[in-house]
Amino acid sequence: MSSTPAGTANFDDDDYPAFTMGRAAEMLGTTPGFLRSLDEAKLITPQRSEGGHRRYSRYQLRLAARARELVDQGTALEAACRIIILEDQLAEALRINEQREEQG
Repeated sequence: MSSTPAGTANFDDDDYPAFTMGRAAEMLGTTPGFLRSLDEAKLITPQRSEGGHRRYSRYQLRLAARARELVDQGTALEAACRIIILEDQLAEALRINEQREEQG
């Protein structure tokens, strides 16, 4: 039997939807409306609780924080979302290349 208390294994999972919209907005220093706009722009799609409430992961909060940073610098929301998607794709490609180099 594991020594980890039940349910706490998810605390280390970047994709676990641990944060409510209100808590996520508070952590980011933004409004729930900003988070909804990121959902509408297809940057982040939060999971839904059984009651239908949006739940965000740490990974999604990092993307939202980057979006807020770009928007605060004057970048249009749609452009900021596209930049973040491209940055994320580039980081993934670099990670895959690094793994291939280590294997070969």
